[in-house]
Amino acid sequence: MEITGNQAQRSEQLLPQEQEKGHALPRQARDGGARIVVVGGGVAGLEVATAFGKLKSTCVDTVTLVDSDSAHVWKPMLHTIAAGTRDLAQQQTTYLAQAADAKFAYQPGEMCGLDREAHEILLAPIHAPDGRVLVAGRRLPYDKLVIAVGSGANDFGTPGVNEHCFMIDSRRKADAFNQEIRLRMLRCMTSGEQLQVAIVGGGATGVELAAELVQLAESARAYGVLGAAAKFRIVLIEAGSRLLPSFPEEISEATRVRLQALGVSVVLGGRVSRATTEGFELANGELILAGLRVWAAGVKAPEFLTQLGLQTTRSNQLLVNDEMQTSDPDIYALGDCASYTLPGHEVPLPPTAQVAHQQARYLIETLPHVLERPGAKSVGFAYRDFGALVSLAHYDAYGSLGKFGLFNGGVIRGRLAMLSHIMLYRSHQARIYGFWRGGLLWLIDLMNARLRPSIRLD
Repeated sequence: MEITGNQAQRSEQLLPQEQEKGHALPRQARDGGARIVVVGGGVAGLEVATAFGKLKSTCVDTVTLVDSDSAHVWKPMLHTIAAGTRDLAQQQTTYLAQAADAKFAYQPGEMCGLDREAHEILLAPIHAPDGRVLVAGRRLPYDKLVIAVGSGANDFGTPGVNEHCFMIDSRRKADAFNQEIRLRMLRCMTSGEQLQVAIVGGGATGVELAAELVQLAESARAYGVLGAAAKFRIVLIEAGSRLLPSFPEEISEATRVRLQALGVSVVLGGRVSRATTEGFELANGELILAGLRVWAAGVKAPEFLTQLGLQTTRSNQLLVNDEMQTSDPDIYALGDCASYTLPGHEVPLPPTAQVAHQQARYLIETLPHVLERPGAKSVGFAYRDFGALVSLAHYDAYGSLGKFGLFNGGVIRGRLAMLSHIMLYRSHQARIYGFWRGGLLWLIDLMNARLRPSIRLD
């Protein structure tokens, strides 16, 4: 039996009848299809659970999605939720509703351990805000386990980050930041004081959040939330020599120029040594004052993955082969929490929604064949680089084209890049809801953009 080291005490909180229960029988010892458990309801996890839930096949018995949250938001959209330029209620997918529609089961909870011998995962108890145990710890049996728990920002051990900074790497964290910034804007409206937001991390998340905050400030002034005397200043801090290091230099420079034209102060080569209640201290001794501090640098998978007895990287990601299997052939990993290096390459695939979707699509197509013919070798995962996009709110957008087929790199910007960015999200909705329902949701969003306030004002 393998249980995460920090969950030995948690496992004692399991229901007595569950502690005494014998090992769950693997599929080979039972009749019927496989029990598929998907942990994590992000881009990859929700697409896999939805597809297998709708699958009409004798090789699949039950499909269960496990997530500690109650709803899904497309991760590349979290910066808009944080800024309040999109309404969280309109953009989230509630797991219970999706489970009913797609015919899979939803189990609320956080995975805290793994018993590979018994083919069971351990779920931590669920507590109320006042400490009451609402749901006791549980064990959930599986035949095939898909881990897609995503990733979060990486503080790199920088002092003060966890205590003094907001992160926007989940639905709840993005909403918490939005609630706080609306309170600060209310204070600005009545006192005329300055609101300064500092963002650490010049990758796509930090850049897009900075642009959305510019749009927020612009709309807030139009609604009278920010008085003429109030000031809203945004500072973007990047430790490297340029923004968007994974993009072509042409896009990095164009983005820097555009953000500065919008009023964003861009600090390059600014390695943060400490976060405080006043702002960020840089390695050169400079102090950047900020009433609100956001950490959007680095990527790191959840730490508990290193305690499952599976091979992991220094960033806590699970190492997978070309069939998306971990070192245990019954356990798969997808998306940001998985590390896969293409043959002939030295660097693993980046933790992006594009990679997560392609890995999910691969597993959706191959796992049923694996279940029907145990032991058969599947065609390995093949990744296509479709390029990357970055959106600067409604001001501009940039994209780098992939290198495959008729494409050989190149750059797009403006309306074409904006439309391409929109289509990524609408394609995700179509995969989750189906073509017609996804199209109706797009129509509703277009109508709301005309009828509702452009920012969250409640």
